[in-house]
Parts: sequence; C-alpha cells; structure tokens
Amino acid sequence: MNRTLEHILPKVQKPARYTGGEYNAVVKDSRSVTTRFALCFPDTYEIGMSNLGCHILYGVMNERDDVWCERCYAPWGDMEEEMRREGLLLYGLESGDPICDFDIIGFSLGYEMAYTNVLNMLDLAGLPLRSKDRRDLAPLVIAGGTCCYNAEPIAPFVDFCVLGEGEEVTLEYIDLYQKAKDECWTKDEFLLEVAKIPGIYVPSLYDVTYKKDGTIEAITPTSGAPAKVTKRLIQDMDKSYFPVKTVIPSTEIVHDRVMLELFRGCIRGCRFCQAGYVYRPVRSRSPELLAQYGKAACEDSGYQEMTLSSLSSTDYPCLLELCDNLLDYCAPRDIGLSLPSLRADTFSMSLMERLQRVRRGGLTFAPEAGTQRLRDAINKNLQEEDLLQSCRTAFSGGWNSVKLYFMLGLPTETDEDVLGIADLARKVYFAWKECSSNKARGVRITVSTSWFVPKPHTAFQWEPQIPVEEYQRRVNLLRDALKRDKSITYNWHDPQTSYLEAIFSRGDRRLADVLEWAWEHGSKMDAWSEYFDYQRWMDALDACGLDGDFYAHRPREKDEVFPWAISDVGVSRDFLWHERELCYESTTTPDCRSKCSACGANKLLTGGRHCG
Repeated sequence: MNRTLEHILPKVQKPARYTGGEYNAVVKDSRSVTTRFALCFPDTYEIGMSNLGCHILYGVMNERDDVWCERCYAPWGDMEEEMRREGLLLYGLESGDPICDFDIIGFSLGYEMAYTNVLNMLDLAGLPLRSKDRRDLAPLVIAGGTCCYNAEPIAPFVDFCVLGEGEEVTLEYIDLYQKAKDECWTKDEFLLEVAKIPGIYVPSLYDVTYKKDGTIEAITPTSGAPAKVTKRLIQDMDKSYFPVKTVIPSTEIVHDRVMLELFRGCIRGCRFCQAGYVYRPVRSRSPELLAQYGKAACEDSGYQEMTLSSLSSTDYPCLLELCDNLLDYCAPRDIGLSLPSLRADTFSMSLMERLQRVRRGGLTFAPEAGTQRLRDAINKNLQEEDLLQSCRTAFSGGWNSVKLYFMLGLPTETDEDVLGIADLARKVYFAWKECSSNKARGVRITVSTSWFVPKPHTAFQWEPQIPVEEYQRRVNLLRDALKRDKSITYNWHDPQTSYLEAIFSRGDRRLADVLEWAWEHGSKMDAWSEYFDYQRWMDALDACGLDGDFYAHRPREKDEVFPWAISDVGVSRDFLWHERELCYESTTTPDCRSKCSACGANKLLTGGRHCG
C-alpha cells in the first residue's frame, strides 16, 4: 500500500472504502496487459459496489488477459480533504496506481445528481475537466448508463458515451483503442473511428444551434458521424455474462447480497417510466440457468440473501418454478430470497408462501396514483381491487408491514387524485383489520411520495414539471388528510433535488457551464443532504445566464428538437406522442405480452421476434 495512503487512512471514516484487497478482486501485472481501464462510479463505495451493471462490466473486461479493469469510487469529504492535502491522486483500488495513468476512464451514470462527482473525480485524478483540453489519446474519458440517453449536460467533459448495454460494445471500443495505440493515432483520429461503432455517441462530432427563444434549432452531425446513434442491447440473455464471482466488499454496502437478474426490459409501458421504455425489448434468462447462477454465487460469496432483480420481477414467466428451485437450496441454508419489484396485480398466495419459507420481510407496492382515473392515465394497468386483494393475502399470511409508493405532480393530476392516496391507504388499513391473522402486532403502513420528473424517451417527455410551490401545496394537502391516521406514516421527497433532476434530465449542453460553475464553487456529492446546497445551484444558473424553469417547468411543443434527438432507443417518437394523447383520455395500452403495440423496439431484435 502507498505510504501516503497508509498515513491518511487512520484519519478518515470507513477506511475500508479505500483499501481494496477484497475477496475476488482481480489483480494483474500491469506490464502484461495492453489496456488499463478505470471503472468509475461517481458516488461512494457503498453505492457503487451495489451496482450490478458495474460487476458485469468488471467481469467482462477482466476475463480478457490483455485488459485490466480496476474500480474507483468517489471519496467522501474527509478522504478527499486528506488526498488533496497530501497530493494523493485518485487511484484504482486494485493496484493503487493513479487513474490518470490508465488508458480509459469510464463513468457509470445512473443519476443526474452525480454529475458534479464526475468533475470532482477528474480533478482529483489531476486531469483537465473538458475533453478539448485533454489532447492525448490516453486517458480517454467515457460514460455509460441511463443518463447517457441524454448526455448533453456532460457532453463537453467526456470523449464519448455508450448508449445501451455495454457487455459487447465495451470490448469493441477497447479493440479499436488498442489498434489506435499500436498505430499511434491521434485522439481526433480515434474519435472519428469509434463513432462508427454502433451505440457510440461522440458529442464533439455534433454542432448544436439554438433559436432565439432558447430552444434547439438543429443538431448537425459532422465528419461523417451518424444522424442517429442506436442503443446496443444483448440479444440472448442466456449467452450473456453473469458475474458469479463478484468482488466481496470489505465493509457493509447498500445491497450486500447476491443479485440475480431475471430479465431486461419491461412489458408494462408505464408512461412516466424511462427505464420501462429504454430497456425494451424484454429478454429473459432461462430458469435453469438462473438457478445455477444463484446457487453458484451464494457458494462463492457466502451471502445469506438473494434478490431476484428486474424492473418487475413478478412478470417473469417462470417465477414460481425458479423460486421452488432456489428455495430447495436456500431454505436448508437459511438464505433469504427476496423480490424487490412486486406488482400488486401479480402477487399471489402461492408466491407469498414461497417468500416466507426462509424469512419474512416487508412488502412494497407502487400504485403510483391514488385514483383509478389517474392510474389509467399513466398506464399503470393496476386496479384498486388488485392492490387491496394482494394486501389481504399478505395480511392473512402474517405480514403486518406494507410500503406504498406514489408520485405527486403527474400529468392531469387533480386534488381529488391527491386525496385519493389517503383514501387508498385507509382502505389498506381496513384490509389489515379485516384479514390480519395477528392483530396484536399492529400494522405499519408507510405512504411515500416523490415529485414527478419528466424524462427523455418517455410519453411524458413533453410535459412540464409542476412548480415547486404547487408540489409543496399537494404535499401539505395529503399530509393533512393523513395526520389523523396513527397507523399510517407519510414520507415525501425533497423537492429541491427533484427540480434539479428535471433540469438536467432534459437539459442541453449549455448546462455544462452550470455544472462546472457549481463544482468550482463547492458542489459535489449532491445526492447527499450533507453536501447538497440548493442556493449554490441557483447561483450557478444565474451566473451562466440560464433559467432552470425553462428546462423543468416549460411544456414542449410536439415537434420541438430535443437535446437527446441523436439517441435512438428503439421506441418511436410517434408512438410516445400517441401514448401521451391516450394519457389525456385516461385510456390504457395493453402490456406487451397481451398485445404488441408496435412501439418499434422489436426492430432491435434479430429477426424481429416478439419482445413480450
């Protein structure tokens, strides 16, 4: 271990975040590889180590003898202070070497409030923030993850972005980089060639012009760059890499368990849900292979909990078969099996009995809206009676805790819809009184609301976010309606971070100046209340001459050129607009398994096979 690091670690909280040396961490001889890759997660070790996508990419790259992928996380404030004081550059956990000496630095971006951490980590690595100021071929700075479906606010800081799933395309651009390195290409020469790889977006190859009203006039490709960049996806999940051997953390993390990915995509089509659209089409793993992976991962890791992971786990066609197979293994070993993504309309007694064989946790459902009209408008495809019957089933089976998630500020929402949340929560309480097998324990019903954030590539990408004051009024309305119910706890999301999320999720590359100004004046770790400073962000917008309401609260015209117009997720814009129109009629669209609605995602599958 570096002597400077040895000197620093006793001075910081949770030093295990920064030491490396975990079980299953991959250590190679740097002289025997041709490409070194820093896989960076712009948040703490505990958050980054819980990210399944990072574990997958780590394993995919390290399977190759000529590539060494190391992990790197954002240091907490105490560690950053010591690093800057001692002149210790940001380093890879496996080797301890500065990541500025690596060939490629890749950021996983899943949340807009992590953007300032990207800048902070580049600065801690001793690198210029902007791509144009990093003239050498190495290190390349790249990004991937759901935020890259609109990468414009960070476009000037990265050399290129990966759209979609990274298992295959990562190895393709590494091969091209190795060729460029061997043949002494310039960075500009490499970027021209990497833009030809499907799924790669090179922001510097596109010129953006604006109208007088601030909206985008055109996004023009240059130097032969494609007019559209179509996301990459894995065609056959049974042939895709699964990280049976994952790095076992040396300190507690958020999701300290085996994560078993059932399928990618979602059949449901909720109109607010970006993941539901951009991860289409649905592709499943076979139950036999999943059972094999789950058991092997538990054997290797020693974990005592396994999570069946997907956007909607109960939509997996072979769920009961898989649960039976896994529980035959898990139950004798006291390994818990959990389903974090339950739909109330697919929860059943047979599933409940399986889940409680080892240990019983709380149940979580997401009705999203308090009335049937609004649930139909957002295409939740959930009936009130389905939710109540699922709660009755759970309460009669011994559960006494349920969490209900909703959103405030959805398109077409009225006060009646807001008060409908309180009414629905009370109906859940009465379902417990009616069916509980153990009333002596009482019941815990938690209602949580978040503030709706319109996202790119959804049916609501044209919609405004309601003003902060209106959101707070609706929170107060619901809080007052629930305050008499002692068995119901109400939690609501902070509106300030949601406002900024709305700004950056649909923002353009002019916001890069706002990011840099905010970072220069102290912004970092903005997802954490300990660091978040709302006024600093308002000052940043003001200093850069931009209006946050222009991005967050302005309704879009049907034909407006969006900042993310270059990215193609497979779902057509016409389909999304039609879904928006159906919202205002409170008309639902069937799920993909019931009927294909011709969204366009099928074209991404070889042979155009059905995605449900």
